[in-house]
Amino acid sequence: QLQAYGGGLVQPGGSLRLSCAASGFTLEHYYMGWFRQAPGKEREGVSYISSTGITTSYASSVRGRFTISRDNHKNTVSLQMNSLKPNDTATYYCARGISRLCGDRWFQAPEYADWGQGTLVTVSS
Repeated sequence: QLQAYGGGLVQPGGSLRLSCAASGFTLEHYYMGWFRQAPGKEREGVSYISSTGITTSYASSVRGRFTISRDNHKNTVSLQMNSLKPNDTATYYCARGISRLCGDRWFQAPEYADWGQGTLVTVSS
Protein backbone atom coordinates (compact mmCIF):
# COMPACT_ATOMS: atom_id res chain seq x y z
CA GLN A 1 0.00 0.00 0.00
CA LEU A 2 1.16 3.48 -0.85
CA GLN A 3 0.17 6.63 0.98
CA ALA A 4 0.97 10.08 -0.33
CA TYR A 5 0.90 13.05 2.01
CA GLY A 6 2.16 16.59 2.36
CA GLY A 7 -0.28 18.42 0.12
CA GLY A 8 -2.01 21.63 1.04
CA LEU A 9 -2.67 25.22 0.10
CA VAL A 10 0.33 27.32 -0.91
CA GLN A 11 0.75 30.71 -2.54
CA PRO A 12 2.29 31.06 -5.99
CA GLY A 13 6.05 30.93 -5.71
CA GLY A 14 5.88 28.83 -2.57
CA SER A 15 7.12 25.34 -1.86
CA LEU A 16 5.74 22.02 -0.70
CA ARG A 17 7.30 18.65 -0.07
CA LEU A 18 5.25 15.59 -0.85
CA SER A 19 6.13 12.21 0.54
CA CYS A 20 4.99 8.70 -0.23
CA ALA A 21 5.26 5.92 2.30
CA ALA A 22 4.99 2.26 1.46
CA SER A 23 3.74 -0.50 3.66
CA GLY A 24 3.61 -4.19 3.01
CA PHE A 25 6.46 -4.24 0.52
CA THR A 26 9.93 -2.85 -0.02
CA LEU A 27 10.29 0.07 -2.40
CA GLU A 28 13.98 -0.45 -3.08
CA HIS A 29 13.23 -3.07 -5.76
CA TYR A 30 11.11 -0.73 -7.87
CA TYR A 31 11.22 2.48 -9.77
CA MET A 32 8.73 5.05 -8.54
CA GLY A 33 6.78 7.86 -10.10
CA TRP A 34 4.73 10.88 -9.23
CA PHE A 35 1.68 11.74 -11.28
CA ARG A 36 -0.88 14.48 -10.99
CA GLN A 37 -4.40 15.07 -12.14
CA ALA A 38 -6.02 18.47 -12.30
CA PRO A 39 -9.81 18.85 -12.41
CA GLY A 40 -11.10 18.09 -15.88
CA LYS A 41 -7.71 16.94 -17.13
CA GLU A 42 -6.01 13.63 -17.70
CA ARG A 43 -3.50 12.21 -15.29
CA GLU A 44 0.03 13.18 -16.27
CA GLY A 45 3.42 11.91 -15.29
CA VAL A 46 5.40 14.43 -13.27
CA SER A 47 8.59 12.68 -12.25
CA TYR A 48 10.33 9.32 -12.09
CA ILE A 49 13.15 7.81 -10.08
CA SER A 50 14.89 4.50 -10.59
CA SER A 51 15.16 1.94 -7.80
CA THR A 52 18.65 3.10 -6.84
CA GLY A 53 17.83 6.79 -7.21
CA ILE A 54 20.55 7.27 -9.80
CA THR A 55 18.21 8.01 -12.69
CA THR A 56 15.48 10.64 -12.55
CA SER A 57 13.21 12.19 -15.13
CA TYR A 58 10.82 15.12 -15.12
CA ALA A 59 8.01 16.48 -17.18
CA SER A 60 9.09 19.60 -19.02
CA SER A 61 6.51 21.64 -17.11
CA VAL A 62 8.21 20.96 -13.76
CA ARG A 63 11.86 20.48 -14.69
CA GLY A 64 14.07 22.81 -12.69
CA ARG A 65 11.39 23.37 -10.06
CA PHE A 66 10.63 19.88 -8.75
CA THR A 67 13.08 17.36 -7.34
CA ILE A 68 12.32 13.70 -6.75
CA SER A 69 14.25 11.67 -4.21
CA ARG A 70 13.97 8.43 -2.30
CA ASP A 71 15.13 6.94 0.96
CA ASN A 72 15.10 3.18 0.58
CA HIS A 73 15.97 2.71 4.24
CA LYS A 74 12.82 4.57 5.24
CA ASN A 75 10.81 3.09 2.37
CA THR A 76 9.75 6.50 1.18
CA VAL A 77 9.84 8.63 -1.94
CA SER A 78 9.56 12.41 -1.92
CA LEU A 79 8.83 15.23 -4.32
CA GLN A 80 10.18 18.66 -3.44
CA MET A 81 8.17 21.28 -5.28
CA ASN A 82 9.51 24.82 -5.50
CA SER A 83 8.36 27.93 -7.34
CA LEU A 84 4.86 26.57 -7.46
CA LYS A 85 2.43 27.96 -10.00
CA PRO A 86 -1.36 27.97 -10.08
CA ASN A 87 -1.33 25.40 -12.87
CA ASP A 88 0.49 22.99 -10.56
CA THR A 89 -2.81 22.66 -8.71
CA ALA A 90 -3.82 19.00 -8.83
CA THR A 91 -4.13 15.82 -6.86
CA TYR A 92 -0.70 14.21 -6.75
CA TYR A 93 -0.26 10.45 -6.74
CA CYS A 94 2.74 8.28 -6.11
CA ALA A 95 3.03 5.02 -7.98
CA ARG A 96 5.17 1.91 -7.80
CA GLY A 97 6.80 0.59 -10.91
CA ILE A 98 7.08 -3.00 -12.08
CA SER A 99 10.86 -3.38 -12.01
CA ARG A 100 14.03 -1.50 -11.13
CA LEU A 101 14.24 0.66 -14.24
CA CYS A 102 11.78 2.19 -16.64
CA GLY A 103 12.66 3.55 -20.04
CA ASP A 104 11.19 6.34 -22.04
CA ARG A 105 7.65 5.39 -21.08
CA TRP A 106 8.10 6.40 -17.43
CA PHE A 107 5.35 9.00 -17.74
CA GLN A 108 2.72 6.48 -18.82
CA ALA A 109 0.37 5.11 -16.17
CA PRO A 110 0.39 1.47 -17.43
CA GLU A 111 4.08 1.28 -16.47
CA TYR A 112 3.05 1.33 -12.80
CA ALA A 113 1.52 -1.41 -10.72
CA ASP A 114 0.33 0.24 -7.52
CA TRP A 115 -1.04 3.67 -6.77
CA GLY A 116 -1.47 5.71 -3.64
CA GLN A 117 -4.67 7.60 -2.84
CA GLY A 118 -3.33 11.01 -3.72
CA THR A 119 -2.77 14.27 -1.93
CA LEU A 120 -4.27 17.58 -3.05
CA VAL A 121 -2.01 20.50 -3.85
CA THR A 122 -3.65 23.88 -4.34
CA VAL A 123 -1.59 26.84 -5.50
CA SER A 124 -3.53 30.03 -5.07
CA SER A 125 -3.22 33.49 -3.64
